[in-house]
Amino acid sequence: MPGDRSAGLLVRRAVPAEFAAVARLTVAAYEADGQLKGENGYGVTLADVATRAAEGEVLVAVDRTTGVVLGSVTFVLPGSPYAELSAPGEAEFRMLAVDPAAQGRGAGVALVRACLSRAAAQGCSAVVICVRSGLAEAAHRLYAGLGFARTPDRDWSPLPGVDLLALRYDLTGGPA
Repeated sequence: MPGDRSAGLLVRRAVPAEFAAVARLTVAAYEADGQLKGENGYGVTLADVATRAAEGEVLVAVDRTTGVVLGSVTFVLPGSPYAELSAPGEAEFRMLAVDPAAQGRGAGVALVRACLSRAAAQGCSAVVICVRSGLAEAAHRLYAGLGFARTPDRDWSPLPGVDLLALRYDLTGGPA
């Protein structure tokens, strides 16, 4: 597709040899967005890629030419310890991160689209996610541009001062 920034990328499941790179880029991306300020241990959770891979599916966006991992995301279904919002029939993704040095290359969009495709292939009716309020404006724009709709009735707060906004992408073609 002309103008598709993700054309030089491959999205696939992460392999254990990439877990350290995924951990580094995820923590770096969250730090760059200001999402780890004042957090109690979330950086450790982000860096624990092996556990995420055991409990869900860690996907990576890789540069097709160099093989360098540019971004990652964790795709989960309801019942996973990493599922925060998903109800039966819904999928969820967490910890979407793009290496700050690689932003603008389409890795984030490619990873989100891969999650939407996986959810549809598994018969899910929707994909739900949450984003931190007041931070990561680029993430808010990304999700809105891809068709995610706010679902304020599912907003929540895991810790005082950490407000998470719920978003939903309808896979059935109906209203979000």
